[in-house]
Amino acid sequence: TGNPGTGKTTVARLVAELYRSLGLLPKGQLVETQRSELVAGYLGQTAIQVEAVFKKAKGGILFIDEAYSLAQGNHNDYGDEAITTLVKLMEDNRDNLAIITAGYKEEMQHFVNSNTGLKSRFQRYIDFKDYEPSELVDIFTLECDRNKVAIAEEVKAKLFELFSGSSSELRNGNGRFARNIFELS
Repeated sequence: TGNPGTGKTTVARLVAELYRSLGLLPKGQLVETQRSELVAGYLGQTAIQVEAVFKKAKGGILFIDEAYSLAQGNHNDYGDEAITTLVKLMEDNRDNLAIITAGYKEEMQHFVNSNTGLKSRFQRYIDFKDYEPSELVDIFTLECDRNKVAIAEEVKAKLFELFSGSSSELRNGNGRFARNIFELS
């Protein structure tokens, strides 16, 4: 869980690589998905879509980004059907599939609490904290290195001032905010 740009998706991808390199899962592939690939518009189709995504992920890792969105619909929404199907498939595939979900902290608590089966199956949580201004400077510097752009110490000092003086709303983009500043430069 964490705010935007804190590295949740990046870490999920790294965990998949780690699991693959350690041979913890038969295939080790990562399948990334989100609500739009799981929830259909008609009764019965959602379960079919969820099963298709599970089939692709079997033997590896299923990563559901913004998983909380499955629990945000109304009674006419098929997010509940997706969650119910997920719970059943999680149980049936617990020995050859890992599932990682990501999203904002409060919304993810609502998601996990929306179904008793989810609550009993998700046992490990990692909360990604917002980056400090010095860490945002480090992220900017990494972008410079990746793009073979030299950065002077004076520029780093100005960036630190910029990040320190930015509103929390602007800084809420975290690493993405630093990357966007780099791309604007």
